[in-house]
Amino acid sequence: MGDITILLGEMRAGSAEARSDLFTLVYDELTRLARIRLTGGQQVHLDAPSVVHEAYLKLSEQAIPSLRDRREFFAYSAAVMRGVIVDIARRHNAQKRGSGNSHLTLSNVDAEANERPVDFEALHEALERLERIDPRAFRVVEMRYFAGLSVDEIADVLELSPMTVKRSWKSARSFLFKELQG
Repeated sequence: MGDITILLGEMRAGSAEARSDLFTLVYDELTRLARIRLTGGQQVHLDAPSVVHEAYLKLSEQAIPSLRDRREFFAYSAAVMRGVIVDIARRHNAQKRGSGNSHLTLSNVDAEANERPVDFEALHEALERLERIDPRAFRVVEMRYFAGLSVDEIADVLELSPMTVKRSWKSARSFLFKELQG
């Protein structure tokens, strides 16, 4: 995974080829993460490769901030993929109002599948409220839930202790549970 750090450095230096090489290198991992998030999702008719491709297009159109390493890249990619999923869910829900989607719980983030359908739009709105109240907890959720980073990886990216990350994760889960229960 040191290759990611090297390619990020080359991108910072202006290499367009490095950007393409980076996405080729991380495609499978991004697809795996998208698949985990989409399992049990709304009937939005989207698949992990579609999410990754749309995220790639968004990432290709914008300047990627200075990212140091693999962890920061996946944290950033998680935010972009979350936006893609929410945009697709919103378009779908606009076409099909009142579909009666269930709400998501974050009780088991490491599971490969959620048991209930995910209402990505409700999750997005709850995350926006969390970001206004506790930006650090929001970043922890984004990195843990959407990027699949471990507590130690998040602690490294945010320059926090693992215990602080665990407390933020617990606090965020509690907040989101209350928000998503209505």
